[in-house]
Amino acid sequence: MTILWMMRPKSKHLPQRTCIACQQIKEKKALIRLVRAENGVAEVDISGKKPGRGAYLCPKKVCWELVLKKNRLEYALRTKLSDDNRQILIEYIHNLLEES
Repeated sequence: MTILWMMRPKSKHLPQRTCIACQQIKEKKALIRLVRAENGVAEVDISGKKPGRGAYLCPKKVCWELVLKKNRLEYALRTKLSDDNRQILIEYIHNLLEES
């Protein structure tokens, strides 16, 4: 007695996240994770495994500018960004766009 549903290969679950700027739902791998470190500084989390409160952004300049301009990142991470921290994030996205 064969049961067909048992013979089908299982599709692997792909985690999805929402960009805090454009609200698009995408695969977790397609987004960039920002995390609030213990000292309250927002950092880019390349591995996606750093501890702390996280938020996800598309790798598009428009999304990054919107988030930094409208303080959405501060709201999502529940922290206040310093001018230095904000400048580091701006430089990161400019470097990322130049490489691609």
